[in-house]
Amino acid sequence: MENKDLKAIYFVGAGGIGMSAIARYYLNRGLVVAGYDKTPSELTRQLEHEGMLIHYEESVDKIPQACRQPQSCLVIYTPAIPADHQELVYFREHGFEIQKRAQVLGLLTREHRGLCVAGTHGKTTTSTMCAHIMHQSSLDCNAFLGGISKNYGTNYILSDSDYVVIEADEFDRSFHWLRPWMTVITSTDPDHLDIYGTKEAYLESFRHYTTLIQPGGALIIHRGLEMQEDLPQGVRRYDYALHEGDFHAENIRIENGGITFDFVSPIESVPNIELGQPIPINIENGIAAMAMAQLNGCTPEDLRYGMKTYGGVDRRFDFKIKTDRLVFLSDYAHHPKEIYQSARSIRELYKGRHITAIFQPHLYTRTRDFYRDFADALSQLDEVVLTEIYPARELPIEGVTSQLIYDNLKPGVDKKIINKADVLDFVRDHSFDVLIVLGAGDLDNQVPQMTKLLNDKIAK
Repeated sequence: MENKDLKAIYFVGAGGIGMSAIARYYLNRGLVVAGYDKTPSELTRQLEHEGMLIHYEESVDKIPQACRQPQSCLVIYTPAIPADHQELVYFREHGFEIQKRAQVLGLLTREHRGLCVAGTHGKTTTSTMCAHIMHQSSLDCNAFLGGISKNYGTNYILSDSDYVVIEADEFDRSFHWLRPWMTVITSTDPDHLDIYGTKEAYLESFRHYTTLIQPGGALIIHRGLEMQEDLPQGVRRYDYALHEGDFHAENIRIENGGITFDFVSPIESVPNIELGQPIPINIENGIAAMAMAQLNGCTPEDLRYGMKTYGGVDRRFDFKIKTDRLVFLSDYAHHPKEIYQSARSIRELYKGRHITAIFQPHLYTRTRDFYRDFADALSQLDEVVLTEIYPARELPIEGVTSQLIYDNLKPGVDKKIINKADVLDFVRDHSFDVLIVLGAGDLDNQVPQMTKLLNDKIAK
């Protein structure tokens, strides 16, 4: 990145949500940006429209000429790409500088003031909220987000600001490349045990992350986490939670589909914060986002306006239909604690209504490690429909299926397992009061068709 001869960037695994944000950063800088991805998607089509050269066949011959000079091309790859990938092997054998996405983000935190958000869950919403507050203020910011912001229709904000908001991903210890100026840690519920092996190793990874905060900066950590932080000298520490901590909420009002609360802060408390996306879990996410924005100079007016105009993130508690007769939404929740929070929020919003969830479990290892926790979280709902597990990067594990979750759902929950291929028929043939699609797999691809089916029913 600091190479003055840099003319081209090549992505091995171009279509991931995080990779595409960096691709856009370089497209905006006027460099040749190209890459490989396994399958076309809406995101890759948008990138091609913006000027990125993408191909979908693993082939060295497909690498553009501009990306064949080691002295002028940086190669960025995702850990999901196998080490024997033909193109990656070519770049390695020909002496190219090859970096993970996280390493590139790490360089950005050295060039800018990095405002990072880490945690098992809540990090996409919190980082997107913080970026929106900052971007709407006189401070402005750059941002590399893990989801598509509904305010901007992208996962990326570019500006001349010295601030960069980054979602700090713990998968594959990627966040260890960062040097945050300030960071929020939302949660440390064990995840990615296929990478970490044990809960202790997972928590240790977060401890190490806190050693990377730059002197003069700050840690903003959720109260009550199991992890132990290890802060460099000169780093300030704040905690937050819903009802207690240095930053918290008071006088919470949930009424008529809206949520308002008072933001309590050691810097300056701000009354009457109104949530633009009125979901109970967003109170806590908003407290963390406002804390970081306020510590960097955002005013009470910036906080109020930013929170009121925040539009949410695609697939994060994403309402598709919201009528008296029917509510339909999709949510990316795929860890038991996320499912729990999502189910609790929807219960709070729709007291007394019949809530149905269609859940596509994500990863065999995660299902194996947490099937009882998934069942407990889903048991808050009235009806649970499970599909087969979405494998992502994994091969099947004998004995690990959605049946494990099904068998542990609490008595009284109406439950069934169906094939993903039959989900549209199921939606067409059943009546719903409140319906939510949960998971990080590919079931969300069917949500537009589900929305049309359900709207057609309402119209009859």
